[in-house]
Amino acid sequence: MDHLLAVAQILAQEAEGTGLTGDISGALALVGYGLAAIGPGVGIGIVAGNAVQAMARQPEAAGMVRTTMFLGIAFTEALALIGFVLFFLA
Repeated sequence: MDHLLAVAQILAQEAEGTGLTGDISGALALVGYGLAAIGPGVGIGIVAGNAVQAMARQPEAAGMVRTTMFLGIAFTEALALIGFVLFFLA
């Protein structure tokens, strides 16, 4: 926990010249957005990997698997967009 606070303080110092607030809450918002981008990235990787594996096992179901994969990617990417919007609201 102390490491996160140290990182937040360093980011707060760097944020002073960028027009951000320059306090720890602004730095934690940057860290939060980074974490909000990591989660959907991992989720999309899992969805795409499992879809490729399913298409390799049953090529005749590739169309249905592809459609389901794109829906899963869209829902997962919505989480990243929510994190992006919350970054600007904070």
